[in-house]
Amino acid sequence: MATPYTPKNILITGAAGFIASHVAVRIAKKYPDYKIVVLDKLDYCSNLKNLLPVSSSPNFKFVKGDIASADLVNFILVTENIDTIMHFAAQTHVDNSFGNSFEFTKNNIYGTHVLLEACRNTGQIKRFIHVSTDEVYGETDEDAVVGNHEASQLLPTNPYAATKAGAEMLVMAYGRSYGLPVITTRGNNVYGPNQFPEKLIPKFILLAMKGEPLPIHGDGSNVRSYLYCEDVAEAFEVILHRGEVGHVYNIGTKKERTVMDVAKDICKIFNLEAEKAIKFVDNRPFNDQRYFLDDEKLKGLGWSERTYWEEGLRKTVEWYVANSDYWGDVSGALLPHPKAGMMPGHEGPQDTKGILAQFISKN
Repeated sequence: MATPYTPKNILITGAAGFIASHVAVRIAKKYPDYKIVVLDKLDYCSNLKNLLPVSSSPNFKFVKGDIASADLVNFILVTENIDTIMHFAAQTHVDNSFGNSFEFTKNNIYGTHVLLEACRNTGQIKRFIHVSTDEVYGETDEDAVVGNHEASQLLPTNPYAATKAGAEMLVMAYGRSYGLPVITTRGNNVYGPNQFPEKLIPKFILLAMKGEPLPIHGDGSNVRSYLYCEDVAEAFEVILHRGEVGHVYNIGTKKERTVMDVAKDICKIFNLEAEKAIKFVDNRPFNDQRYFLDDEKLKGLGWSERTYWEEGLRKTVEWYVANSDYWGDVSGALLPHPKAGMMPGHEGPQDTKGILAQFISKN
């Protein structure tokens, strides 16, 4: 196992988004000696309210900006004396990637390249943690007993996954060519509070709350593995401190369920008859049947899944019931096949502008 690593000044990209906000809040609260700098352009699926728990913390700073801006990224690395990057910023919704794939290339590949080049130029980065996805592996055979391990071949099947695989290749190349101390993660699906409702679980919850049909792509037999957000935030905490440079870590669970199972579980919580509440719609152009990860390597660092599905889903439903207007008008995201143009404006809900003013005045 690698020598434990202690960062000083961490740049977290995309931390007004779902997973990264849970990571940023966890680390800022738990490690007051670490300085946390957040860079986020506040795209439609980001929300500054995700960061309110630490917005007044003396070790936290928010910067509104795009990772594709080389001048801005270089400026932040130098002026904030950044020694660690946790790179979450990305376009992530598969449906959008089928209709707006160039935006995914720009954000996921070019944005990552800008970050890497800034790291090479400054020469001060001691850890670059690149956040990828289980989708880079492509489909797992339906009868596979062992999941994809970190050395498995990358066979992405949709534009989103392809851009994430491309970004990984750049990260690996900078590690080998320039000695950049890189670590890559590939994760299963994540769910929990604060997730933008274009994703399956929050979408189904909000639709169930409205008494509207739950749209299932295809026949609902597609299998996915879901991890609760706090478990995933803990995984990143472990990888930050104990991960070995040059290695890849799967963040996964062996507990699988079909999309139909998820819909039925949500119907049960809301006392809905699944047969009446579920509506089958056209499938995606290509919808991987199954993703299955081998997570033994991360367990070797001391991490394990803590939150059972029933508990995590209950907590998630309770949060959305209590925060139904958190995102403002998300009617476009609740459609069976949402498109980026249907989403709220890039500033998110109107009150986010006021929150942004608070963040900027503080910093």
